[in-house]
Parts: sequence; C-alpha cells; structure tokens
Amino acid sequence: MKYLSLFLCALCLVSCIPLQIAPNFDGGKIFPPKKFKKQLPQQYVYVFEDSKDANEFYNYMNAKFQIVYDDDLGNIPVTINSNSYYLTFYEVERATKTVNLLPMAVDAGLEENGFSPVLESAHTSRTGKWFIALTMTDAALQDALNPNYTFHQDVLSYADAMRNEYLNTVHYIEVYLKSKPAK
Repeated sequence: MKYLSLFLCALCLVSCIPLQIAPNFDGGKIFPPKKFKKQLPQQYVYVFEDSKDANEFYNYMNAKFQIVYDDDLGNIPVTINSNSYYLTFYEVERATKTVNLLPMAVDAGLEENGFSPVLESAHTSRTGKWFIALTMTDAALQDALNPNYTFHQDVLSYADAMRNEYLNTVHYIEVYLKSKPAK
C-alpha cells in the first residue's frame, strides 16, 4: 500500500492536466453552429487546419477571386453549378492548454523555504493550431452548409476542392491565372 501511494503521489507530481484540447482531424469537417468556436456566426462552418503561414489564406482568396478582401464585408460571391452563394472565412486559433503540476510543486517547496519561485512560467503550457472556418449562404441567406440544405453536397464538394487547391498551391499566381476570366 505504501508503494502504491508513493507511486500515485509521484504520478501526480510529474503529470499535467489538460484544460483545453485543440481538435485533431484530417481534411475538412463541418461543425454545427457555435460548436467549433463560440465567436463564429450562428451557421454551420466548414473547418480545416491551416498549415501555412499567417494571412496566406487571404493571399489565396485575393488571387482566386481577384479581390482585396475586406474584413468588414466578408461575403465573397461564388457560383456553384449555376447557383450564387456568398463565402465568408475566418482564421481561428484553437489551443491546447495544460496545467503542469511538477513546476507548481517545486515552486511551492521553494516558497515554503523562503525562496522566490523560479518556474512560474512553466505552471501552464499552451500550444495552438490555426484553422480556416468557411461559411456559405445562398442568395436567400440560407445556410448552404446545413446538412438539410438542398444543394449541400455540391457546396461541400466546392469547399473540399477549394481546401485542396489552397493547401497544394505554392505560388498563388497559378490560382490567379486559372481563375482569371478569358477576354
């Protein structure tokens, strides 16, 4: 019993307690309203992990649609199978936060002996992942990513294709030239 209690005590001291865990999924995924991030609009969102540098998706969208994206407007008109939709995207960070018990115990022991804590910065740790969240609405402002939407599969296929194009393109001039209207 003595060894078991020592083992459990040691386990508690060297462990960390996760407070928040960033999601981990391959490809894109549709989340119901407010399930991925509370600050997003009250719509279904198509989310995928952004492995590129900050603002790269803005550069991609500017090249693809020949626009200068304005954060205030957001609605980019797109056409999918002769239907008009409005696309809005958000860069969202989701973090994994943990409380580390060993540095807290060391600092508590130091404070008991009259020393100032030295591991305060290690009490918690945080690592983040960046995601792109897309919303799509039709001309009547219906949520096109809703699974009950009539053309949901077409919209989902478009979002998947756009995700693949973004992640596989290095130079956005390629996207610009592909999407530039012929004269």
